[in-house]
Amino acid sequence: MPGFVLQVAPVPADVPSEGQGTTVRVGFTVSRKVGNAVTRNRARRRLREVARLVIPENAQPGLDYVLVARQAAVGRDFAALQRELLEALKRLRAFGLATR
Repeated sequence: MPGFVLQVAPVPADVPSEGQGTTVRVGFTVSRKVGNAVTRNRARRRLREVARLVIPENAQPGLDYVLVARQAAVGRDFAALQRELLEALKRLRAFGLATR
């Protein structure tokens, strides 16, 4: 996706599950390539909010999600970022990574 890269991995077996294993963990990475500290923090805040809106209804429990910001995450339309995250989740399900 233009604004970010979505990585998915199964939760390691040695991580204690909270509840019935319904917890979805999300991480964010923004490298110095994106820009200075102010720009990186803005990109991180935008991705965090997109994940807050999209991930709970669409993510599969038992998987860890990591959003890696690209430079376009800062100036990209917020609605476009939301659509891209939904599309990325759909693509991962299509390839069998996020199926349950």
